[in-house]
Amino acid sequence: MHLVGGDLALDFVNTQTGPADGPVDGDALDGYDDLLSWSRQMGTMGERQAEALALIAQARPATASAAFRKAVGARSYLREIFATLARQQEPSASMLDLLRGDAASSVRYARLARTAEGFGWDWAICDDLRAPLWPVIQAAVDLMRSGPVTSVKQCGACRFLFVDTSKNGSRRWCSMEDCGKTAKMRRYVARRSVSRASARAGRP
Repeated sequence: MHLVGGDLALDFVNTQTGPADGPVDGDALDGYDDLLSWSRQMGTMGERQAEALALIAQARPATASAAFRKAVGARSYLREIFATLARQQEPSASMLDLLRGDAASSVRYARLARTAEGFGWDWAICDDLRAPLWPVIQAAVDLMRSGPVTSVKQCGACRFLFVDTSKNGSRRWCSMEDCGKTAKMRRYVARRSVSRASARAGRP
């Protein structure tokens, strides 16, 4: 999975793939186990906590399914919020209310812990099956509050969102190695086609 968002919340949104203006064509999250695996990969959850939540999920499959639906529902409204910001528009009040509600819930299960910058929220001892979502929600709030949200963009070729940290704010692609290279190749092929057509038209 490509991590190109530059922010935990955007990388969570980017677990769905697809064209910029088309439907979703892939999803890295197919169930609760995938959600735990993603959290471990992102470093928001340790192995011990993930194993503990996996055991709880096995014992309470209905609760695990509900927690997974909650996570993908949050992913949906987070995409709506940040895609709207990428268009330099204002997110709807209803979407912001969803984020506010989840942020309030997440803090109930957190503890303050020392970080390199001072103190931050930590869910390392949380045994609620929604725990994988809480760091994502707080990352979204932090991005909204501290931003700059004006640097949130959508890739010109796919649905991925990212924070543009380039010096002149001119980044267009989620990754030059993927979408950027593909776009350049398409332009090259198009120019070659036009050139060949012109050459054929000029022949006697």
